[in-house]
Amino acid sequence: MTQPKLPQTRLDRLLTSLGYAARREVQGLIREGEVTLDGAPLLRGDTKIVLTPDLSDRMMVAGEKLDPISPLTLALHKPTGVVCSHTEAGMRIYDLLPLRWQRRLPPLSSVGRLDKESSGLILLTDDGQLLHRIISPKSQISKRYVVTLDRDLNGDEAALFATGTFMLESEKTPLLPAVFVATGPRSGHITITEGRYHQVRRMFAATGNHVTALSRDKIGGLDLPLDLKVGDFHLLSHNDVAKLFTKPQAP
Repeated sequence: MTQPKLPQTRLDRLLTSLGYAARREVQGLIREGEVTLDGAPLLRGDTKIVLTPDLSDRMMVAGEKLDPISPLTLALHKPTGVVCSHTEAGMRIYDLLPLRWQRRLPPLSSVGRLDKESSGLILLTDDGQLLHRIISPKSQISKRYVVTLDRDLNGDEAALFATGTFMLESEKTPLLPAVFVATGPRSGHITITEGRYHQVRRMFAATGNHVTALSRDKIGGLDLPLDLKVGDFHLLSHNDVAKLFTKPQAP
């Protein structure tokens, strides 16, 4: 069976798309012998590079391994006080990435959002098809949040949220059933399959309570790694991405 041809691109175009520098500056890196492939210097910007899966292990730029090529998907442990927007004022999740990663083309975009005062697992990708597959309502990918509340729970929250008829103020359609498990008088975790504006905060507000802390710890079957420190990120493997589309075990 014939294997599909791997894509290829010019060396200077590759390095520019990965954010190393503008095209003219990239040419300087190449002329100075700073770019090697399998140990041999690449001295022409128009050299065609086959985009093999192991390219980042085989190519060196200024003595360091080439950054991962597209498609790139990563998990970031978002701190509070940081926004998920490209344009909103203030510290952005993109500012937590290496500077040249912010210049990549196609650009990295967040998969959905967490509001400024929420923390936890956020995904970023330059794969547009993957992004739309994850956020599509058809996928019904679940998201679990750890919730801390201002007042004691009423005791009927789990039943209310599970009905499929629970309405939010100013909404015209009920929420899909959600799973809430209390872990204390003022805490618990809630799993939803929608992403309405400030949904979890508004759900508890509708019961007369107020969310004082909110952190996402799971998307689909992918958990926020316990060893991933706040503000840090790590690349997702193909197996990690596949976990996003697996149904998590019931609590």
